[in-house]
Amino acid sequence: MPEPAANDSTYAAPLAGKTALVTGAARRVGAAIVRSLHAAGAGVVLHYRSSSEEAAALAQDLNGVRPGSAALAQCDLLDSAALTQLADTAAKAFGGLDILVNNASSFYPTPVGDIDEDDWNDLIGTNLKAPLFLAQAAAAALRERSGLIVNLADIHGVRPMRRHPVYCVAKAGLIMLTKSLARELGPQVRVNAISPGPVMWPEDGVEAALRDEIISRTALKRIGSAEDVARAVLFFASEAPFVTGQILAVDGGRSIGW
Repeated sequence: MPEPAANDSTYAAPLAGKTALVTGAARRVGAAIVRSLHAAGAGVVLHYRSSSEEAAALAQDLNGVRPGSAALAQCDLLDSAALTQLADTAAKAFGGLDILVNNASSFYPTPVGDIDEDDWNDLIGTNLKAPLFLAQAAAAALRERSGLIVNLADIHGVRPMRRHPVYCVAKAGLIMLTKSLARELGPQVRVNAISPGPVMWPEDGVEAALRDEIISRTALKRIGSAEDVARAVLFFASEAPFVTGQILAVDGGRSIGW
C-alpha cells in the first residue's frame, strides 16, 4: 500500500469529526491524553472535578489552536446519578460521542490496619465504579458511532504494590471490567485498557532510594512520561480497529523486571 501524502488531511488528522470525553482531563496524564487526541483532530470534552482553573486554561489553549474544539464538563465521579448527565453533555458538545477515556483516579496508600470505609469508597469509586457506570451511561451514544472506551488501569492491578491493597484491588477490577465490557458492548464498541508503569512520580513525591530501585527493575532503566500513555490511547483510537478486550502495559518493561 502506498504511503499517504504528507499533506493528506485524513492521515494528518485521523480523528477529525470524532468526539472524545476524557475524565480527569485538567492535569498530568489526562491533559496529555487530551492534547494528543485534539492534535489528531478530535473534538475534546474535558471532565474535571475541582481543577477548574487548569481545565479552563487547557480548553482555552486548545480552542486557540482550533476554535470550538474543546468543551468543559464538571462532575463528581463518585456521584453515580450525575454520570448520565456527564455522558449526555459530552455527546451533545459536538453532536455525538466516539471515545471515552476513563482516566480519573484516586491514588494513595492504605496499609492494612489503617483502612477505613471512606478509603474503600473513594478508591473503588473513582477507579472502578465510576468507569463502569460512566461506560453504561455512554454506551448508547458510543454504539451509534462504533466507538471506543479506553480505561487507565495499572500494572499493579496484576502485581500488588506494598501498602496499597485497596488501590490494587480497584485496578484489578478495572482490568476485568475492561474485558467484560468488551464482550458486553461488542461488536459496536471496542474496549481496551492501558496499564502504565513508572510514567510519572506521585505528586507527593517518592524517596530517591525507591525511585532508583523502581528504575533499576525496569527493562529500559528509565521512567516514561504522560505522553507515552497518550500515544497508547491514540493508537487504540486511530490504529487498532480490530483490537478489543486488551490490556497494554506502558511500563518500560517494569512488569517483566520484578
